[in-house]
Amino acid sequence: MNNFVARAASVAVLLSMSTAMASAQSMDELVAAAKKEGQLTTIALPHDWCGYGDVIEGFKAKYGLTVNELNPNAGSGDEIEAIKANKGNTGPQAPDVIDVGLSFGPAAKKDGLLAPYKVSTWDSIPDSAKDPEGYWYGDYYGVLAMGVNKDLVQESPTSFADLKDSKYANSVAIPGDPRTGNSTMMTVYGAGVAAGGKAGADAATAGIAFFKDLKDNGNFVPVNGSAQNMAQGTTPILFDWDYNVLAMRDKLAGNPPMDVVVPSDAVIAGVYVQAISAFAPHPNAAKLWMEYLYSDEGQIGWLKGYCHPIRFNDLAANGKVPQELIDKMPAPEGYAKAVFPSLDEQSAAKAVVAETWGQQMGAQ
Repeated sequence: MNNFVARAASVAVLLSMSTAMASAQSMDELVAAAKKEGQLTTIALPHDWCGYGDVIEGFKAKYGLTVNELNPNAGSGDEIEAIKANKGNTGPQAPDVIDVGLSFGPAAKKDGLLAPYKVSTWDSIPDSAKDPEGYWYGDYYGVLAMGVNKDLVQESPTSFADLKDSKYANSVAIPGDPRTGNSTMMTVYGAGVAAGGKAGADAATAGIAFFKDLKDNGNFVPVNGSAQNMAQGTTPILFDWDYNVLAMRDKLAGNPPMDVVVPSDAVIAGVYVQAISAFAPHPNAAKLWMEYLYSDEGQIGWLKGYCHPIRFNDLAANGKVPQELIDKMPAPEGYAKAVFPSLDEQSAAKAVVAETWGQQMGAQ
């Protein structure tokens, strides 16, 4: 136990020194140090997710580093396990950086798996989407959006409230069961916020009541919202994260034509986070990767993949979002109202959904 405590204390000292050095490092010094390391090791970054393929190529072209890509199809839990399994390994199987779901950031910090680093654009990252000490920070997010089949729905709804109108009979679908799917659970949460529910459990209760009303008045379709069901007309109006709905629109290529609408009465965001491994074999390359991702160039790279970069509002306010990208997405003004439910709020909502959704909706 004494050895363990001593080792933990040594790690803490090293991390503190690392943070101090990072703050004193100029960008030129960081680039030079990263180039000396020569490599960055990533994990769980499929090239068709959020435009990561082009983002990685952009980083390589800009700085001349090799990028060693581990298991592109891994999940957040796999990334954390890869750090744990390679604490003493400086070889190619040890990830330098991770991209994980929000809940994994605080947990990995608590377990001593992350190294703190604040990028130069730190102040433009919303406080609600970053660890104040710099151990993890939001990278991109999606907001809940409606996909609308324009062949079947003449007037697109603009809000959750609109969906109660009888003209949307047999039309409204969600991506699955909110007891097992995060985007679906957050759709219920968003409906509750739109109905006036307070953040957390109250929003979930109000959201369940909203969808029960939709079911009772015949507007809710108990079928998973999907590209196939959208094309077939089974689910003329469906919910999902905006990047999934926008990709669906591109996939359908006008057959049928689709509207993508962010509900005006509740803009609910789901965020992923970036972090540097506390045991990164290439710590300077990891910091440089973060600087690239959170630069205007890196953030726009994610936006090209329909994932809203965490600095989107800052970029939009300063006129740095290319017009051709704005034209392909819902209006930026809607995203300015994005709400990022906290982990505690999401946990409270999930507990309510798990307990009452089946009873209220007759879904076992």
